[in-house]
Amino acid sequence: MSIINKYLTKEIIKLFGIILIMVVGIYIIVDFLEKIDDFMEAGLSFSKAFTFFVYKTPFIIAQIAPVGILLSVLIVFGLMNKNNEIIAMTSSGVSTFYLLRPVIIIGILSTMLLFLLSEVLVPITTVKANKIWLGEVRKELVITSKAENIWIKGDRLISHIRFFNPIEKAIFGITIHKFDKQFRLIERIDAEKGFFRDDQWQFYGALVQQLNPEYGNYESVLRNKMTAKFDFLPEDLKRVVKKSEEMSFIELADYMRKVEKEGYDATNYRIDLYAKIAFPFVCIIMSMVGISIGIRRQIRDALPIGVAIGIGIAFMYWIFYSFCVSLGYGGMIPPMLSVWTANLIFFCFAILNLLYAD
Repeated sequence: MSIINKYLTKEIIKLFGIILIMVVGIYIIVDFLEKIDDFMEAGLSFSKAFTFFVYKTPFIIAQIAPVGILLSVLIVFGLMNKNNEIIAMTSSGVSTFYLLRPVIIIGILSTMLLFLLSEVLVPITTVKANKIWLGEVRKELVITSKAENIWIKGDRLISHIRFFNPIEKAIFGITIHKFDKQFRLIERIDAEKGFFRDDQWQFYGALVQQLNPEYGNYESVLRNKMTAKFDFLPEDLKRVVKKSEEMSFIELADYMRKVEKEGYDATNYRIDLYAKIAFPFVCIIMSMVGISIGIRRQIRDALPIGVAIGIGIAFMYWIFYSFCVSLGYGGMIPPMLSVWTANLIFFCFAILNLLYAD
């Protein structure tokens, strides 16, 4: 590795570490001030609150790392531009694209590290953090399950849901057992599917079996559509169901195949699976965007403006990426296209910005 490459790599990594520590620290302090009252009301110790934020840190790092890469590259090259170091290098025969080499290497390594972090550490720590927050602080149900074969105990109710689709607020393969005060089964409802509409559950293809107290037998009625009493809202089911970020890539892939094999729509899980690969590549894109802004002549005397532009581009990427993923969830575009469109467009933007840089 040449002296220039060593210098750039050292400066970018050093600045990235400083930015990451500062941003993560600010995030945790703000979150701590918002949640400390909840921990105190729940009667938990400071050490438990500290443990909770330690478990949240890997997820925070995974979300902030791409922006940190962009800012560190932008500031390093912006300072070099301001001090006329880039002009001195190019005058000595060093091309701008030669300076791009260490940036691309750092972007690739960051992409690999971000994928490993999201694959290995984030699922484990996110589950533990949710257990502390929901179970010990909020005193809510924290038994996590995949979105299939969910068992729920309510007020003299025992319910089983074969599959839950959180995006559509739909449940499939529902069985509800209702009991009286003597815990005698008085009603059983079996439904093909149910949708949460107008603040209530609408069941379709339902078979209702009710106990006739006079004769002691069960009478069956088939209903194409009915409104049923079900104590749990879609938000309650979301807390029970294990989220995609709580599953590793292999675990999510196995679960997606199982859902599809059983005949249910697994589009949402397929999108989340593809996103686990697509999102880490943003580190490469942001590193290229950072250098394309930092080497511009206009940034030489207005580095704060360049930093603001970089943050704005990162913000635009996140909005556009979320928008495309939402279109994928809604079935308007294919899953693969929904997670890679933002990467493709912003990669082309970074290339064009580099080609037309001064």
